Amino acid sequence: MDNSADRPTLVFLCAHLADERLFAAQTAALNHTHGCRVIVPRDQDSMAAMAEHVLAAAPPRFTLIGLSLGGYVAFEVIRRALPRIERLVLMDTTAAADTPAKRDGRLADIELVRQRGLDTLIPELPKRWLLPAHQQDPALVALLGDMARSVGALGQRNQQTAMLGRPDSLADLERVNVPTLVLCGRQDAVTPLADHQAMAERVPDAQLAVIEDCGHLSAIEQPAAVTEVLRDWLQATAPSGR
Repeated sequence: MDNSADRPTLVFLCAHLADERLFAAQTAALNHTHGCRVIVPRDQDSMAAMAEHVLAAAPPRFTLIGLSLGGYVAFEVIRRALPRIERLVLMDTTAAADTPAKRDGRLADIELVRQRGLDTLIPELPKRWLLPAHQQDPALVALLGDMARSVGALGQRNQQTAMLGRPDSLADLERVNVPTLVLCGRQDAVTPLADHQAMAERVPDAQLAVIEDCGHLSAIEQPAAVTEVLRDWLQATAPSGR
């Protein structure tokens, strides 16, 4: 992929139990104007190790786009290498630390998969993440299952272990001085709109975009709408430092 100065690089960071197909629509639409790289953080069991993997795989300067878990990894990249980030997109994520209930849920999922296998967890994913109407879409439901299996049981454990160790990142956002887009599904029940409003308020001049009729996985639930917002924002903003 050409990553020259006239072709900025977009680094996409995937959500929990999602692979490169999460951003298939967006990369297909943008790869003629940008170098697109999609990273699945599944082989490391800490945010620190995931962030170092991203930094090793990315060019010296890049636009960072993270959805859910990908957003959590983005916060760690901010803490470690903010000057390398040209632009930032936070999608369906939260800077707030886990509540005790969320931590308990992560531990329960780890134990469920350890005892009974990943296929026991997969039927729960559409109910957790998708808009109710989208839970009835066989293609979307099948995609969730296929992506989860590609991440695998070890990947699931690594990702949950990393998320259990993540800190609150709201204060880190106050250091962000690059163009920033905060985007979420209107009906995201996992990381609700209020969390995104709180993040946008921390970053000077951040843009907040809300995708209608959409749950937690906006990139595949409303791919055309997300792609349009992302394309328009990229066209309207210049990479910081260029």
